Amino acid sequence: MAARIRLPLLLPRSLPPLKTLKHVHTEAAVKEPQYPPIVASLTAKSKAARLRQIEERVKKISASPVEEKLSLITRIQRMKFVVYPQTFARNPDRWYQHFTKTAYIPGLPEKFTPGTESSPSAADQAAVPGIDEAAFSDIRDLVTRVILHEHWHKVKKRKPFLYRSQEQVVGPFLRTLVSDLTYSLAKYNPLLRLCSLDLSPQVNFYWRRGKRTIPKGHRKGRPEPIRFQIDDHPHSQIRIPQQLPQFTPLEASFTAEVPEVSLAPNMMPLFRRQYENTIFTGAKLPDPACYGHTQFHFVPDRYHRERMARQQQPDQVEPFLRANAMASLFAWTGAQAMYQGFWNYEDVSRPFVSQAVITDGHFFSFFCYQLNTLALSVEVDANNPRKNLLWGTESLRLYEGVQDGEVVGLNDGVIRLLVQFLMNQPHS
Repeated sequence: MAARIRLPLLLPRSLPPLKTLKHVHTEAAVKEPQYPPIVASLTAKSKAARLRQIEERVKKISASPVEEKLSLITRIQRMKFVVYPQTFARNPDRWYQHFTKTAYIPGLPEKFTPGTESSPSAADQAAVPGIDEAAFSDIRDLVTRVILHEHWHKVKKRKPFLYRSQEQVVGPFLRTLVSDLTYSLAKYNPLLRLCSLDLSPQVNFYWRRGKRTIPKGHRKGRPEPIRFQIDDHPHSQIRIPQQLPQFTPLEASFTAEVPEVSLAPNMMPLFRRQYENTIFTGAKLPDPACYGHTQFHFVPDRYHRERMARQQQPDQVEPFLRANAMASLFAWTGAQAMYQGFWNYEDVSRPFVSQAVITDGHFFSFFCYQLNTLALSVEVDANNPRKNLLWGTESLRLYEGVQDGEVVGLNDGVIRLLVQFLMNQPHS
């Protein structure tokens, strides 16, 4: 029978100390497991899923070329408010400022300031850069011939149909005036030799601004962006292959004030329709003349100042003109920016500029627009200090009338402003 041996508790000195012993399970560093990020489902009916759907759609649009980007932006058709540049609503300019985030600045930018004085003496002293007095005298004679020519045709023509007088009389006058001035000034402004003059073009723009809760239907209670569409038909417009210089630095719009309208757009009133969303500058995407220069509009008969005076609404003449310029220039300039790849989630990196002239045959109004932002939806407008800017003049009378074959009271200040607008070009 083997005897039991009691081993000592102390280890012998010949063994190495315990601190030098290495264990196999401690040699490999502990690595944390890497799992894919937890994201919301693309098919669930939850707020997180909806946010992810929007995020994926924004990534897809941003990575697409311009033509496909425009198609993706305008693909989803919902009910939208149709904004009419020439509207019967009262004080529409304040509403349009809110819809387009545009601040109105009375007068014209500094480069046009000398010609905006209403007194003839101040207008005569203002010189047009690049145009001497002899050339201006020829342009003045040209405007006089156009006025007399259209007056002769007006006398010879039969009485126009109801509400067609402006279209049949002022339309041809404006078309002749614009084409002749553009041709005459082409030798002083080389950019006009490369321009494209569009007659009766179509301009469209689609955007989102604000948010509402769906009141009824199977989507009742869900938030939805408020959609807008402008379908404009200017009389004529000039497109150029180079962009016009900015009127003011982009940062100058941070302090501008835009009125806030808390009422729904249908209180203006505006009406909602559902049809194809369109973004169009008046030319297709590959056209080299992709930048806007100047638009020309004429006031239709139903909004003529004489008819407005008979309806005891003379105070609505200037707000109507401002609203017309604001909506038309915002749509045209915004479409130009989107042709360059900018959109709601990729705001413009430089200002886009356009000009407009609105007339009823005797009175002319001049407007300048600078687009500083396209980020107008609720998701991206929260911390966006940029505002779009619109400069404009009051109505200026071109001439008093025609007597004995001569134009009476021709205003040289209006002619100088027309020339200054057409002579505007990029810095060399």
